[in-house]
Amino acid sequence: GRSVGAASPSHGTGFFTYARHIVEVDGKRGLFRGLTPRLISSTLSTITRGSVKKAFPLEDMEHVSNKDDVKTSLRKVVKETSHEMMMQCVSRVVSHPLHVISMRCMVQFVGREVKYSGVFSAIGRIFKEEGILGFFVGLVPHILGDVIFLWCCNLLAHFINTYAVDDNFSQASVIRSYTKFVMGIAVSMLTYPFLLVGDLMAVNNCGLRAGLPPYAPAFTSWIHCWRYLSAQGQLFRGSSLLFRRAPM
Repeated sequence: GRSVGAASPSHGTGFFTYARHIVEVDGKRGLFRGLTPRLISSTLSTITRGSVKKAFPLEDMEHVSNKDDVKTSLRKVVKETSHEMMMQCVSRVVSHPLHVISMRCMVQFVGREVKYSGVFSAIGRIFKEEGILGFFVGLVPHILGDVIFLWCCNLLAHFINTYAVDDNFSQASVIRSYTKFVMGIAVSMLTYPFLLVGDLMAVNNCGLRAGLPPYAPAFTSWIHCWRYLSAQGQLFRGSSLLFRRAPM
């Protein structure tokens, strides 16, 4: 279950070793823990983004060339990013409860638990034990990660396309079309800790072994979790597909 899985196989450190360990213990079905709430979460996110986009359409702005008016083109990027940020934040809030359920379904593997056996039963249990706020644990770092990602990615791509790519170069338009994609990959690495902290908070101290000592202390806030991971050198835990970051 992503980077929060606390049960480490005895040998190996990569994704495939973990996958093999899960199959050995749970069978191939174990690789699909939490799939249903994850699919519902993704569907809700997509629907919400579409609804917000229709309700608050972005005004069409006149096409601006990077070399024509830097201030105007920057204003266009800021406006588009602000609109995109609004859609992302709303969709994140709407889909987060199902994301919490998905994470908890996955980390049950650690303690061989069946506390969350279905979407509706999980909703009832979380509401009963934690109230409405239980559905939004870990939301703040996720939203912060989304916002920082959008602004850094879009602004970096804009400035690189404006100042670093020469219009006289024959492949300038091709390079510009890929700049945002490349920046997205780079910035996602920097904002990964926000996603990790959000996911850890989603399962922390919820009654599952993976969210309790000795796997993790009971965090008082996401900032406490961030500081703990930072002190352990674990802020990028699970970011690598092939290697596992673990303290000596």
